[in-house]
Amino acid sequence: MIRVRVVDDHALVREGLALILGAQPDLDVLGAHPGGTELLAALDADTDVVLLDLYLPEMDGIEVLHRVRREWAAKVVMLTTIGRAGEIRRALAAGASGFVLKDSTGAELAAAVRAAHEGITAMSPAVAATLRTPAGDAMTPRERDVLRLLGRGLSNRDIAAELGLAERTVKVHVGNLLAKLQVDSRTQAALLADDVLGSTSGRR
Repeated sequence: MIRVRVVDDHALVREGLALILGAQPDLDVLGAHPGGTELLAALDADTDVVLLDLYLPEMDGIEVLHRVRREWAAKVVMLTTIGRAGEIRRALAAGASGFVLKDSTGAELAAAVRAAHEGITAMSPAVAATLRTPAGDAMTPRERDVLRLLGRGLSNRDIAAELGLAERTVKVHVGNLLAKLQVDSRTQAALLADDVLGSTSGRR
């Protein structure tokens, strides 16, 4: 049984999500909370997955995500009505195990919770498309090559050797990628590589 907590400041949405997930035979909703403060007060080692609204009135969803990931082993799936690329990347870089939109079906929400519990990044198709556009489309073919290798954990030196480039050229490409992906570090860029590149991640 996967034990879940739901966080949303709108009562109707919160209660609806709890009912939808609670109807699944393998999901047990431990609580439905109106905000981050209430979640953090109730969170315990029994919680496996938190379905967390990105926009909360008192404590930003990203801040709540940081607190949960720092203090507990629970996986966190972010939930919102609007999927903005920059916010999605911030959430994933902060340790979110997935990102789904509120217009997802009940089956999609349940699947996202199950995937997160299994250690798989759960991503609504619309969210994945947002990540690929426009940042993915704005990349040059060489930047895509560099990002693919970043995703494999290679250093600038190893990327340079793999692609036959000067190391300083790779450094420039990495800087351009950070700007286009709106992230602060190569580690964050590497975490997003598969989602941003999509089916092109295996190209050479």
